Amino acid sequence: MISMASPSSSLLDRLAIGLSGLCLLHCMAGFVLLSLFALTGDWLDHRVHVVGLLLAMPLAAVALWRGWRRHGRVAIGLIGAMGLAVMAASLLVEHGESIEMLVSMAGVTLLALAHWQNLKALRTV
Repeated sequence: MISMASPSSSLLDRLAIGLSGLCLLHCMAGFVLLSLFALTGDWLDHRVHVVGLLLAMPLAAVALWRGWRRHGRVAIGLIGAMGLAVMAASLLVEHGESIEMLVSMAGVTLLALAHWQNLKALRTV
């Protein structure tokens, strides 16, 4: 029988996907603004990536762990961990470089994919 994900698990995944979307928006807007203007506001400072990662890590850990306990799909957690690792790797790249944006967006996309897969898997449990 098909059942829906618990409201709290579903909410965590939806929040995580929303956070990933905000990060993607930040990356794209930052790239555009950096291309148009020599100076940008503080919201494009490299520290925002540290804050984003610090928000993403516990949110992903709780949401994906709860999902794994119900659906048992290890691959979803591995995709999420890979996304977090790629996001962390973007902190090692100089802020404002094109490669930083690409690495950040790749990590965020992987993490959002993991949360989306988690939601899908929870719907079939």
